[in-house]
Amino acid sequence: MRILNELLTENKDFDLFNHSIILGYVGSISHGTYIPNYIDDKDVMGIIVPPIDYFFGLKEFGSRNTLVLQKKYWDVVLYDIRKFVFLLLKNNPNVLGLLWLPEDLYLRKTLIGDELIKNRDLFSSKLAYNSFCGYAYSQLKRMEHGSTQGYMGEKRKELIYKWGFDCSNASHLIRLLEMGIEFLKTGQVNVFRKNKSKLIEIKKGLWTLEQVKNEANRLFKDMEDIKDKSVLPDKPNYKTVNELLIDLLTTYFK
Repeated sequence: MRILNELLTENKDFDLFNHSIILGYVGSISHGTYIPNYIDDKDVMGIIVPPIDYFFGLKEFGSRNTLVLQKKYWDVVLYDIRKFVFLLLKNNPNVLGLLWLPEDLYLRKTLIGDELIKNRDLFSSKLAYNSFCGYAYSQLKRMEHGSTQGYMGEKRKELIYKWGFDCSNASHLIRLLEMGIEFLKTGQVNVFRKNKSKLIEIKKGLWTLEQVKNEANRLFKDMEDIKDKSVLPDKPNYKTVNELLIDLLTTYFK
């Protein structure tokens, strides 16, 4: 936690922690698949409301309203609230999960953050099909070609050489597909995975590449079959979401 605190206080422009409305663990920690001293970073995501001059002046938060902070095994991604809502409307799998975390995984949650969580269903739609499939296909491609960026890069290189493919991406591939199917069926984002043992097995290289591909193909087909029967609306109500965002920011700056 010391390193995380340093990352959040090193920003020279304003206090990131106190300008966050939601801050929580994401990634393998939130999925229940974190393996200490293996290849996992400690991933944290947050929603930031910058000072008011960022809204009316020339300042921009981070790069395109996203700030990435990395130090050793910590990987922190912070979004300006407007960028976060924009990604929510696309049903981006990574950001959706932040609004569906188990309570003990939130590091900070303000009243405004709570209000956003209470209205999380406003963002849910059948757009999730393309989003979850798109991210899954990306993991499939990276799984086969290897992905060794970040603090754990060297360890992942060794495992890719050992198993012949990136087992971490393989685990993400299967998780994304299963979560997407559940979301389309029920409207619920189950961040913590009840089948975490299966995902950990894949991450540890206990599944062959052929097994992973066969399972992925089955899940892609299941998602295709369920998309038209989904309980979710075709698209979000953009007018209602816009009104919510205005209300949240008005309350914050009061």
